[in-house]
Amino acid sequence: MVVGKMRRPDIGGGDGRPGGVRRRRAAAVATALLSAGWLLLPVAGDGQNAATGGPVPDARAGLAAGWADAGEAALNVSLLSHRDRPPGFFDPENPGNIRYANTDIAFQGESAYVGSFNGFTTYDIADPANPELVTSVVCPGGQGDLSVFGDLLFMSVEETRGRLDCGAPPPDGEEPEVDPERFRGIRIFDISERTTPRQVAAVQTCRGSHTHTVVRDPGDSANVYVYVSGTGSVRSGDELGGCVGVPSPDEPGTAFWRISVVQVPLDAPEEARVVSEPRVFRDPETGSIAGLWDGGDHGPGTQETGRTTSCHDITAFPEIGLAAGACQGNGVLFDIADPANPVRIAEVVDPSFAYWHSATFNNDGTKVIFTDEWGGGRAPRCLASDPPTWGANAIFDIVGRELRFRSYYKLPAPQTELENCVAHNGSLIPVPGRDIKAQAWYQGGLSVFDFTDSENPYEIAYFDRGPIHGSEPHLAGYWSTYWYNGHIYGSAIGRGLDVFELVPSEHLTRNEIDAANLVRYETFNAQEQPRATWPPAFVVARAHLDQLARREGLPETRIGEVARALDGAEEMAAGAGRRAALGELATVLWEEAGRVSRGEESGDEARIRVLAGAILELAASGP
Repeated sequence: MVVGKMRRPDIGGGDGRPGGVRRRRAAAVATALLSAGWLLLPVAGDGQNAATGGPVPDARAGLAAGWADAGEAALNVSLLSHRDRPPGFFDPENPGNIRYANTDIAFQGESAYVGSFNGFTTYDIADPANPELVTSVVCPGGQGDLSVFGDLLFMSVEETRGRLDCGAPPPDGEEPEVDPERFRGIRIFDISERTTPRQVAAVQTCRGSHTHTVVRDPGDSANVYVYVSGTGSVRSGDELGGCVGVPSPDEPGTAFWRISVVQVPLDAPEEARVVSEPRVFRDPETGSIAGLWDGGDHGPGTQETGRTTSCHDITAFPEIGLAAGACQGNGVLFDIADPANPVRIAEVVDPSFAYWHSATFNNDGTKVIFTDEWGGGRAPRCLASDPPTWGANAIFDIVGRELRFRSYYKLPAPQTELENCVAHNGSLIPVPGRDIKAQAWYQGGLSVFDFTDSENPYEIAYFDRGPIHGSEPHLAGYWSTYWYNGHIYGSAIGRGLDVFELVPSEHLTRNEIDAANLVRYETFNAQEQPRATWPPAFVVARAHLDQLARREGLPETRIGEVARALDGAEEMAAGAGRRAALGELATVLWEEAGRVSRGEESGDEARIRVLAGAILELAASGP
């Protein structure tokens, strides 16, 4: 299966119109795919139709619709389990009712916390094949994105129906303009007892919290910080003092063009408060707080992008001191050495992006993927006639703390007009030596892709269902698909919680999967990205050897010799003999890498050295 490289189009090229393109219904799926330049992916074997010798349409095409019984297609992943949304968290008359939609997921230990516009649900995932419902907390207010830290759970609230006490909002038409009981901001729950979470703080902000990011300061063990990304309307200053809703950079105190930073004392979370509201979009030369993209398009055939006045999502990578902000019209890189005062160090625009939505670093912190939520998540933006560079990922290398564009990646299987589809939330799968991401595409399903070569990303696995409704568009699909401790968890907006495991294939071997599964997190929040590390293990060395074999980085006969040497060493009793055998093998491989670098042999010098290093770690770790 191969996905072609998609580069940024020349500004002014193409025949599209700013803000959208004309759509046409496909008379036949295969014809539409080919005419639009999208790929027909093989469903098995060599991808050839036995009768015609031509390509086979993707198995995701034409799946049957249904809320609980839709058609399914999978490649190189297996659906282990599914749990419907619990009572009180769905509308039986309208499965796409956003007031009950599942949203983001956070993980801790053997618990998965699934957010919702109506509150959150806790599952016990000690057995991923059989998740058990622990409790549901009804707390309306949307958007309900979650993070966890220690005994605390943080929840984003942006809608005006949110109440301080998690109570029901006033009836439609009776909601007052100014309401002292209204809550918009960050809720904090004590989850030390999973079955009985209790709210301990509610930090109000002027624009509420669409998303948020938990950030730790290595030098401050007493506090944790929360970056609040508010994108909603600005509340009245009569309701929350200090809020100024005038969207002008000349208006002192305007709630636009800033983020909020909340400090949470871990010993007294009830004292959480906003400690700074940095003007992260300021122009360093003019001093204007509106220093980034001013809105508009980039010329004929490019996207119409809103003005950058806030961030939709910020992903922090504390171990490298950086954060990546997806901020409406810009992708932004921040220095977070001082977490309470992030500083912008780089920014980019893109002619194909309509709305910069989220960000994911690779494990080395040398790349970042930004997603474009073209259509706002509710529109069918994966039609055969839609540009494959719109509503996609943009992959950037980080070079000298600057962002360098490399390529795009978009779900390679077009969806129907009944399926909202665009790039959304995902996380890394920690395969050593590779950059792999599991990503949600709403009703486009789950797509797992490799971006180790920044210029040539390609899909290696997927799961998809048919539309949630057979004749009308309804909001549905995956909000998030995240890897956590050996499995991929999907928060399905309209259907519930899914759990997957990866299946070995020509794109991902058993050794690579098992090596990834050695990585264990006690807590995982996708917006506070951890660095994956692998313990010294034979399966890690074999994963690197498999990658050399796939890339033909060593002759096939040599691959076999190294594999047998590893087998022999593993069969030896732990001790000096095993250490000596592994040390000798690593030394020989290091010498081979040197010969490759001098041009005396063909091969992959860098990966041979990585393999040798993994074997040396094994030797050093043995008794």
